[in-house]
Amino acid sequence: MAYCEKTLILASASPRRRELLGRFAVPFRVIPARGAETAPEGLTPGELVRCLAEHKAAEVAEGEGPESVIIAADTVVEIDGEILGKPGTPERAAEMLRRLSGRTHRVWTGVCVRQGERILSAAEETAVRFRELEEEEIRAYVVTGEPMDKAGAYGYQDRACLFVERIEGDYFNVVGLPMDRLGRMLREFGVSLL
Repeated sequence: MAYCEKTLILASASPRRRELLGRFAVPFRVIPARGAETAPEGLTPGELVRCLAEHKAAEVAEGEGPESVIIAADTVVEIDGEILGKPGTPERAAEMLRRLSGRTHRVWTGVCVRQGERILSAAEETAVRFRELEEEEIRAYVVTGEPMDKAGAYGYQDRACLFVERIEGDYFNVVGLPMDRLGRMLREFGVSLL
């Protein structure tokens, strides 16, 4: 398998996704999707993130040629059947963290790989358990600003690693890009990350 004949594009503004893909000796460009993240009502978390990833890939594909292989992803946190996206305000971030405190939640990432009209998409699920958080810790973490651009108001790869007791599933899924699944999907397009 060779990647040199194809243009690999990451359809994401996420520095975490860029860093993960950048660990491999595969050249890629970043073209963030800019459209509104909308999906039909009533989708399961897995269906939702797949739908959003597919929309992002379709948006970026409009301006690219048939040799371009586009990678798009979307991540949400789910607890008690409710989706927790990016908090938007410090108050909402603190509220989300209180809700996750001492409990297990699920991180869902939808991944879409697209070349022309060929589309593969999937959803990855990882269970994450937080220890009991003290109110002072929540306030101190929110003040750092880290929670504001992250689903569920935390970044496992950042300071919030201090809150996680255990995970079950793909660590990289929690960071925002399930690398094992992505690697297998890319091989379907003749692209190897090795």
